[in-house]
Amino acid sequence: MDEPADIRTGRGQKLNEAVREDLDLFAVAELEERIEILEAEIARCRSQISRKRAGRDAAEALFSKPQT
Repeated sequence: MDEPADIRTGRGQKLNEAVREDLDLFAVAELEERIEILEAEIARCRSQISRKRAGRDAAEALFSKPQT
């Protein structure tokens, strides 16, 4: 039986693969570029966390009972 041509990768699988790469194979410029990309990804994740927390806080404020 043939495998499907388009196999879905799990969430974060590519990141997990990237962190297992042998860094000895990279040049200094490549490592610096990698750091820039990872720092941008960290900033993107932090931004998403802030948006999610704000949404959760807004929902909690809307649905919470007023304190008397």
